[in-house]
Amino acid sequence: MLDYDISTCPLFTEIDRAEQKAFLNRLVSNRKIVGKGETVARQGDEIKHLYLLVKGTVRTEMITQEGNLLEIEFIDAVRPLAPAFMFAQNNRFPVDVITIEECHFLLIPKDVWLNEMMRNETLLSNFLRLNSNMSVFLSQKLQMISIKSIKGKLSLFILEHTTEEKNSFILKRNRTQLAEYFGVQRPSLARSISELVEQGVIAIDKRQITVLKRDELRKVL
Repeated sequence: MLDYDISTCPLFTEIDRAEQKAFLNRLVSNRKIVGKGETVARQGDEIKHLYLLVKGTVRTEMITQEGNLLEIEFIDAVRPLAPAFMFAQNNRFPVDVITIEECHFLLIPKDVWLNEMMRNETLLSNFLRLNSNMSVFLSQKLQMISIKSIKGKLSLFILEHTTEEKNSFILKRNRTQLAEYFGVQRPSLARSISELVEQGVIAIDKRQITVLKRDELRKVL
């Protein structure tokens, strides 16, 4: 009997908890526990199952042509890994997946998952919506990568995490992880952050970033 709360997963929106539990016990073929700092999947590995992260956090990353480590995103439970690539012709992981802490995964075979979606319209709708949202995220990531200057990447990142009404946010990543997210060197990122602070565009208190001159961030872009 699997006892994981999957109610926060976008795949199971509008599906009652009793049905969620029945779903797990009926469809999950295996449970996988991966220790902190270990690799769950490597870029190019074939996707044979739906990997459902039910406990912990992972990061996804790849190496750029320049040899820099580019972090794509952090994924917190409860979320599936690379669902948009499951049924692609080239159904392989597009990134390396590495654990931030001990993580628990539930594995559902592709054909079993497909059959379940064919019987459950809500599940199918949720799956399509999740993949559409992922496409939006990837297009935003591509926009960030296409910006040449580090200060420009940083400005876009800050603008995406704030609004006119809410001008501050807590940075989840440390400086090294943020550099990996941008695919740049840490010292170069530190200089760009210092310049924005010295110019009075942003203020930083530990991991809280506050926007002081929003228009100046837009000008950098």
